[in-house]
Amino acid sequence: MNQYSLHEFNLLVKEVLNTHLERSYWVVAEVSQINLHSNGHCYLELVEKDNNFIKAKARGTIWANTFREIHPWFVSQTGTELKQGMKILFNASFEFHEVYGVSLNIRDLDVNFTIGERERKKQETIQRLEAEGILQMNQELALPTVIQTLAIISSATAAGYEDFINQFENNSYGYQATLDLYPSAMQGDAAPQSMIDALHKIYESDVEYDAVVVIRGGGSKMDLDCFDDYELCAHLAQFPIPVITGIGHERDQSIADLVANTYLKTPTSVAEFLILSMLEFESSLNSVYESITLLAREFIHDQLESVTALSFGYQMNARQIIQRHSLLLEQNIHLINNRPAGILKQNQIELESKTKLIEAYNPASLLKKGYTITRVNGKVLKGQKIAIGDELETETTQQKIKSTIKEIK
Repeated sequence: MNQYSLHEFNLLVKEVLNTHLERSYWVVAEVSQINLHSNGHCYLELVEKDNNFIKAKARGTIWANTFREIHPWFVSQTGTELKQGMKILFNASFEFHEVYGVSLNIRDLDVNFTIGERERKKQETIQRLEAEGILQMNQELALPTVIQTLAIISSATAAGYEDFINQFENNSYGYQATLDLYPSAMQGDAAPQSMIDALHKIYESDVEYDAVVVIRGGGSKMDLDCFDDYELCAHLAQFPIPVITGIGHERDQSIADLVANTYLKTPTSVAEFLILSMLEFESSLNSVYESITLLAREFIHDQLESVTALSFGYQMNARQIIQRHSLLLEQNIHLINNRPAGILKQNQIELESKTKLIEAYNPASLLKKGYTITRVNGKVLKGQKIAIGDELETETTQQKIKSTIKEIK
């Protein structure tokens, strides 16, 4: 039986592999770890997963001279750098070192695969949001005609945020609004959760915001990958306040743009959109004001004409009434002048008749006829009740007799 030292055995394995393997292979794997050394070498840990289960693992190396050649080309074509979690198609040779063991010596990267892989993940996220029925939920919310209170998710030091603030606050119309910043990371692996945390703070705030704006300046495609994150986009889609995006890219549309209520290309575009909305609202108010003013003037003019016509009619009627009553007055004066004797005689007869009637009912006349007047306690007796002890006074033509009641039957 042959015996080998470990070194001898590894050399044997190396020789067999070099003899039977092709010079290189195209391999698909996911980058689980990446480390760029100070000497320029790039060290990778590559895996193949079935859901979260790792089916295979290998070390990969891109030597410095190769990395300096292929990496800039990869970034320029894909818009992203090699990073953890990325699935890549690479050309590599199988290397077995008697001391360091097995590794893959990566010689080239297929940029078209990476571009397609990014697009595939993006489409999977869109399909998932659509299958869950939330893709267009935020778009169903009514965006206020004039936005007066605005929550902004952005980095406080970002150029895009500063551009937005300058554009809005220096508008030539003097429009103003409440602009509250909720700071967040806007790129990198931590950005999606940071923006989700900002959304939670906005929701828990006591302020009733009209809209939420997500603002970020321009950047590489890699910098904008966070806006395709499923969790972030699911939160944006289901947020109960209209979301406006201004993420600063001219060509590609992120999934965050797709689920937003209103999608604009840049932070400056968002500011211009808000200003234009206010201008259109003010213009519509001015138009309504002018219409009301015109109608009011026409109404006042018509009423003045009506008042003038009524005034003329009243003047004519007053003249006619005065003339008619003047005529009646003249007729009555004429009657008075022509019949004074008859009227005086008739009045004299009526006066004599009433004088006789008054004289007949005079108490003195009644007393002369033998009647008397009886008073009880100073009041003329007219059937009121009397009692024992009351004082009676009986008046005749010649005397007044006073007596006191002692008995009543």
